[in-house]
Amino acid sequence: MDIQAILDQVEESVVTIETNVTAQGGVFSGAGSGIVLSADGLIITNAHVISQSDGITVRLFDGAEHDATLVGSEPASDIAIIRIDGVDDLSPAQLGESEALLVGEPVIAIGNALNLGGEPSVTTGIVSAVNRSIDSPEGRLADLIQTDAAINPGNSGGPLVDSSGAVVGMNTAIIQDSQNIGFAIAIDAAKPIIERIQNGESEITPDTPRLG
Repeated sequence: MDIQAILDQVEESVVTIETNVTAQGGVFSGAGSGIVLSADGLIITNAHVISQSDGITVRLFDGAEHDATLVGSEPASDIAIIRIDGVDDLSPAQLGESEALLVGEPVIAIGNALNLGGEPSVTTGIVSAVNRSIDSPEGRLADLIQTDAAINPGNSGGPLVDSSGAVVGMNTAIIQDSQNIGFAIAIDAAKPIIERIQNGESEITPDTPRLG
């Protein structure tokens, strides 16, 4: 893989997401990553990245920061879409196909690992397995790509891309105390969920009242 050429193609489509959550004892911050879906501000990320947040801030590759609003999410699938307004020149990622992924195929994980700031972190590896399932706080996640590309807290919601620079998965989980095992939601499984959320058919929308 020509990693630098792939980064030139992909990195402007990767954003940093920062959140504030008010809880007993104060206001706590969190961080994750996102993938630009459209030039006018649609971004996909993990539902757990923005869960219960009181405010969402998106930092673009050029360092510009924008407030974001929740379009909708499906927590059971750990997928959410947010939007930043007032933009029309973002660089959408190329969504690939995950169905044809082969074990051993090289992949790159990109994202805001450990919330270190600046440009996104980049790690490389291979597809270790496909069609994995793991348990999460919201239930069982299926159709996952297992990879040995290093994935750390803050990578959640960032892209897993193939050698052509196409997004084949969204980094979503690690197994505590494991080594070289990370998981990404297969993009083929995410596409119909993205469409449902855009059509207002998600489990949570900005118009849904919540307690707490």
